[in-house]
Amino acid sequence: MTSISVLNARYPRAAKTLGKPVSGVRSVGHQAIFYRDAVFQIPHAMLRYRKDAIRLIAEIGMGTGALAVIGGTVVIVGFMTFSAGTLLAIQGFASLGDIGVEALTGFFAAYINVRIAAPVTAGIALAATIGAGSTAQLGAMRIAEEVDALEVMAIRSMSYLVSTRMVAGVIAIIPLYTIAVLMSFLASRTYTIFINGQSAGVYDHYFATFLRPADLIWSFMQAVTMGIVVMGIHCYHGYMATGGPAGVGEAVGRAVRSSLVAVVVVCLLVSLAVYGTSGNFNLAG
Repeated sequence: MTSISVLNARYPRAAKTLGKPVSGVRSVGHQAIFYRDAVFQIPHAMLRYRKDAIRLIAEIGMGTGALAVIGGTVVIVGFMTFSAGTLLAIQGFASLGDIGVEALTGFFAAYINVRIAAPVTAGIALAATIGAGSTAQLGAMRIAEEVDALEVMAIRSMSYLVSTRMVAGVIAIIPLYTIAVLMSFLASRTYTIFINGQSAGVYDHYFATFLRPADLIWSFMQAVTMGIVVMGIHCYHGYMATGGPAGVGEAVGRAVRSSLVAVVVVCLLVSLAVYGTSGNFNLAG
């Protein structure tokens, strides 16, 4: 009898407690292998399943079924970032007005929207829409044995189902995030000028002064990274779903929780890497 078997027999609670970190490490390794295989099969997916990738891009952007009625992910991402931009303008104008510098609300919009508000809000919207939808689709195919049927027909299920979705997510995130950034800018400007009554010239001056093109580029890179991470996490949980319809629901819940944490972690790491040393910020103008 091995030492592990003896430990299980004599101290079952201790064995269960000690086994949790081991199973957690094993799960992380399994996910890493899954992501590696999905990325390595992207060239095959683009060679053999280009039409499916294009179809998935359209589904991600405009949605399918009832989601398509309201415009799909485009409308959801735009509405959420518009709300975030409005909230930023409300808090910024009020807080800066307390110290007599409400003219710097344009600085708030140019600085915080690009670096924090728009990326995090767009990442959450992606996880709640295209991410959850991908998990549900793949999970339903898994429990219906459609994934096994693809393997029987000599179709690479990883390439056909996962790699195409990751490519579609990365391609679709660029126009989606463009809309997100523009909506956040529009919301802040609309509230500050038309509701609070600030001069358009004052707002535009400080906004243009503190809006750095390099920050926009890094913000888009951050959004693309979020798209890759979110699609990878959701595809993994959907592809590995077990336990019938209830198991699919559990997989969606686990994927959403994991992707929300991943979005915040990506934002933190990118911010530390890009702005952690100097901040690329000079208060002038």
